[in-house]
Amino acid sequence: MKTNVYIDGYNLFYGCLKHSDDKWLDLYHLFANRIIHAQDPNAVIETVYFFTADIKSKISTQGEAAQNAQQAYHRALEKMYPSNMKIIKGYYALEKGNLLRYKQPPDKSDRVEVWRLEEKQTDVNITLTAYRDAIQNKAQQVVFVTNDTDIEPALRALREDMGDAIVIGIIIPIRANSRRPQNERLSKYANWTRSYITDDELADSHLPDKVPTAKKPILKPEYW
Repeated sequence: MKTNVYIDGYNLFYGCLKHSDDKWLDLYHLFANRIIHAQDPNAVIETVYFFTADIKSKISTQGEAAQNAQQAYHRALEKMYPSNMKIIKGYYALEKGNLLRYKQPPDKSDRVEVWRLEEKQTDVNITLTAYRDAIQNKAQQVVFVTNDTDIEPALRALREDMGDAIVIGIIIPIRANSRRPQNERLSKYANWTRSYITDDELADSHLPDKVPTAKKPILKPEYW
């Protein structure tokens, strides 16, 4: 069964990777070999899509080092899986916001100026890519790695338009011991849902510390 995977990088990072030692993650191995193959041994993973956005170094805790680490990670994934990994980027918008100060009850006249960082285009990129893959018969199974309700209309459209001709899988990117709630609104359109990722699966799915290239090898960032 031809299978494509659509990973919401923002969801994966905050659900499983932040403050962990697993950021140098082999996405193809984790989802194709450890999770989806166990779910259905007949699944053949064609493409793993990774939807993300470039870090803004000026507001990152690690500054330019974070941007360099992210770029090294993306190059390593593409080098390891040149035919099976596709990285699709949106962008971060950093804008001035004028938000209500937190108090009870809310006071609409009491506002503070803040920097507001928003990720743009990721949800649209995920849903359009998956829908086009399905209707163009590039996949018989589409697997979404996300916990974001924003993709619910696309799942509903896939189910209504394609019926049983498409298999939909959901992997909720939270750790098995997490207190974060999973999103059941996505599962009602899915054929199957994996509601967590285990610590062992993440720890056993790291890229090599040194990824060879024709020139200099790509090295795992020190602070990762």
